[in-house]
This record gives sequence, structure tokens and C-alpha cells, in this order.
Amino acid sequence: MTQDELKKLVGRAALQYVVPGSIVGVGTGSTVDCFIDALAEIKNTIKGAVSSSERSSARLRNHGIAVLDSSQITGLPVYIDGADEIDHDGNMIKGGGAALTREKIVADLAERFICIADESKLVQVLGAFPLPVEVIPMAAAQVARRLQSLGGQPLLREGVLTDNACQIIDVRGLQISNPLDMEATINQWPGVVTVGIFARIRASVCLLGTRSGVRAMEFSASN
Repeated sequence: MTQDELKKLVGRAALQYVVPGSIVGVGTGSTVDCFIDALAEIKNTIKGAVSSSERSSARLRNHGIAVLDSSQITGLPVYIDGADEIDHDGNMIKGGGAALTREKIVADLAERFICIADESKLVQVLGAFPLPVEVIPMAAAQVARRLQSLGGQPLLREGVLTDNACQIIDVRGLQISNPLDMEATINQWPGVVTVGIFARIRASVCLLGTRSGVRAMEFSASN
């Protein structure tokens, strides 16, 4: 089974978590694209979606799914999104698609975070995938020096501006053994919009696409 086939498999499997009559939180990325395409088949059973990026919003609208602004919403039953890495506790690295801040905003509205990913994304310790940090451009050099002091190798993602008109620094060489602490530390630095560690808001369930089908991993509510 190819990686694209695995993405379609988990995208379709996520439909079982969609609550009829509800508004669905939708993330960003190639795996989420597969979920959106599957969601289109049951679009008449939902009220609409709240999206974490302009890219996903456009795909939802193309399928005739109403996209609501997050400011109109006080809560969501589920948020469905992918991950660049996920560990065995449901902590994730996200932001490869440069939508990490909006992903956190929408995820924070949801009762449950359903992560959809292929088996290559499951790791023992986060950090092999470069950690994205969204920064206000004025602070990029300052934040990069701080990231270097943590033992990372920061590199500005050239030619990329987020939907918030900010920049992304990708940090290689980190072993993130305590995701919750590192997330809190980096998030408090002046100029950081958000860091791509999702530990305060973790996955409730991970639907992992494997060669033998979809493996559902459930995580405890407490971190």
C-alpha cells in the first residue's frame, strides 16, 4: 500500500468520529485533504466546518461545505488533523504546512483531537522532524539565538509567510523528551507566535495507517 493510499484510508476512517448535526474542526495538510474529500460524501449530515488554513477552507468550499469563522464558535466536538510526528502519549510536532498557530486555535475549541497519520509518523521521542516555530519577523534572529541555546539548529524557512503574515523557523537536532515543558518555555519568548509542539493540546485518538489497515491508538486525558 502506498503512502497516498494510507492517507486515504485514515482520512476515511476519521468519518466515524464526525458527530451528525455538528460543526467539524478541520486541520491542514495532505492527509487532511483526503479527510475533506471523504467528508464531502456526508456533507449533508453536518452544519459546516471550522478550518485552520486558507488552503483547507478553499477545499471545503469547493466541495460545497460551509466554512465558519472560529470567532463564531464556542466549541466543537472534534478537531481532525494530521501530524508531522506523534509519540506514544499523543504529543505531536505539527507545522510542516505552516498552519500551526491556526491549528492550535481550532484544536483548542474541540473536545477531542483526532490525529490522522501514516505509521511513519509514530516515534518514541519527538524531534527527528524539524520543529517549526512561528515568529513575528522582527524577532526571528533573536528567537533563533534562543533556540540555538537549547541545542537546536534553527533555520529560517525561506520564502514562506504564514496565513498570519509571520515567518517559520525550523529547528533541527532537538530531542524533545519533555514536550509540555519545552512548549511552555518557547511559547513565552517575546516574538514567538506559537511553537509546533502540541502537548498542552494533545491527540485524544490517533488513527494510524499501517500496511495491515487502520490502527486506532487512544490516549489518556491527563498529561
